[in-house]
Amino acid sequence: MKIIKRDGKEEQFAPQKIRNAIAKAFAEGDSPASEAVLDALADSVISKLTGAVTAVETVQDLAEKAMMEAGYFEEAKRFILYRDARAKKRAVRNELAALFPDRQLGELFKGMQADFPEEEYDLGKLLHKYRSFLSEAMDDAARYGALVRAAVELTTQEAPKWEFLSARLVMHDMYARLAQEEAKRKISGFAQKIDYLAARGLYGAYIPEHYTGEERAACAAFIDRERNKLFTYSSLQLVLKRYVVHDYDGTLLETPQEMFLGIAMHLAMQEKDKLLWVKKFYDMLSRLEVTMATPTLSNARKPYHQLSSCFIDTVPDSLDGIYRSIDNFAKVSKFGGGMGLYFGKVRATGAPIRGFQGAAGGVIRWIKLVNDTAVAVDQLGMRQGAVAVYLDAWHRDLPEFLQLRTNNGDDRMKAHDVFPAVCYPDLFWKMARDNMDGTWYMMCPHEIYTVKGYRLEDAYGDDWENKYFDCVADDRIAKREIPVKEVVRLILKSAVETGTPFCFNRDHVNRMNPNAHAGMIYCSNLCTEIAQNMAEIRLVSRTVKTEDGDEV
Repeated sequence: MKIIKRDGKEEQFAPQKIRNAIAKAFAEGDSPASEAVLDALADSVISKLTGAVTAVETVQDLAEKAMMEAGYFEEAKRFILYRDARAKKRAVRNELAALFPDRQLGELFKGMQADFPEEEYDLGKLLHKYRSFLSEAMDDAARYGALVRAAVELTTQEAPKWEFLSARLVMHDMYARLAQEEAKRKISGFAQKIDYLAARGLYGAYIPEHYTGEERAACAAFIDRERNKLFTYSSLQLVLKRYVVHDYDGTLLETPQEMFLGIAMHLAMQEKDKLLWVKKFYDMLSRLEVTMATPTLSNARKPYHQLSSCFIDTVPDSLDGIYRSIDNFAKVSKFGGGMGLYFGKVRATGAPIRGFQGAAGGVIRWIKLVNDTAVAVDQLGMRQGAVAVYLDAWHRDLPEFLQLRTNNGDDRMKAHDVFPAVCYPDLFWKMARDNMDGTWYMMCPHEIYTVKGYRLEDAYGDDWENKYFDCVADDRIAKREIPVKEVVRLILKSAVETGTPFCFNRDHVNRMNPNAHAGMIYCSNLCTEIAQNMAEIRLVSRTVKTEDGDEV
């Protein structure tokens, strides 16, 4: 016997479905039915079915009658109400799907109702909200965009899962557009897509070189589209905008699941059991159990596969050195890395340059260049660069540095797109604890080196404290004197307004450094997680002389 479903499709008659429907009606009451009662009611329905083909509504009508004839009136009532609720859901679902006849949304809406049965996720709310956005001038794409917008705007604290529902709408549209694009480009399957993308320079040639066609087909079988349901609207939009592969004209050519698989193939290509590790990496990524940093998400599987996130540079106190550091940052940012730049060696405002007193403009001018570089080098439009700028707590430009991102003051002294960080010696915290009214002395590192012959920033711990007080006692070194509590106030004010400056406890870090013999740790990276020995860039130049002795 065949059953005609409500959408007109036929399927083989399954007696167990009748039994399950009746069991649900009993289960919602106080006394679930016994197996014998369920069997008897199901047999009663089956015995009344006639003909080779029967409509599903007829079967359900017979189930109602069987329950009432057997005296189960409350159960029959619940069954009727259940059918009515299902009919209302079906009507809303069909009405929504009919608004977009070419998009085949019926199964999508059916899945939404099955996965989100709660009242706050009733698709009737989506239909009502969508109608409030509708206008006659809208084409199909604009109307579908309005549907997505309606789902997004239904997301509230009381109904947060609308963000998952709106993601499903976006995902459905993405797959439809991608299918059209793949058909136009004659791409059939993920294995062939790798060859196509590699030929276009969008995938690294090393991927097809490390995986045979058979291995690529095996990898493609790992893809599980059900995991798309884990995306929220905001996370999906971020992935589609920044991380999946697009053609040079911005056309999307990769799904999020293919992105995860491509990353997994990149990470596993040197492993002995490649396919085993591809599966492990893909499962972790696609289940959102772990996530990779931006350079890995963006660059793994691509020709320029720079996967590192964090870099540090020590900015020298010279024109060439400063611009070399900015150039390094620009190149790091180009491929998605974030950077920590230590400015503690750069001379302070008013310091001499080549003997000319008061010529130096201080660190703020250079930090503004770093700020503009971060904004300008935006990783092919994906996101602007990210950089933390570090300065020592005794540097003479510290007060202005602490106001880099605050909302008042001279805007020419602001750099709103960098993350300031201060390198604190233990002495500062001791004074903040024990002598808040004490004086904190700030000096220029260049003047200290010129007068004393040593670099204060190259010392830490007791050695640093001894040299610091030695500099304080030397009248030849210009000092900026501020009460400790005023420095603390500036730090707290900036922290409340901007969340910065970050904190780097230089003495503690250097005491714990197992490689202290190899040099100083001046600062950390953007995330204040990395501590490594650093030195400023050393520029090597060569002078060429002509036969007449003139330098070229």
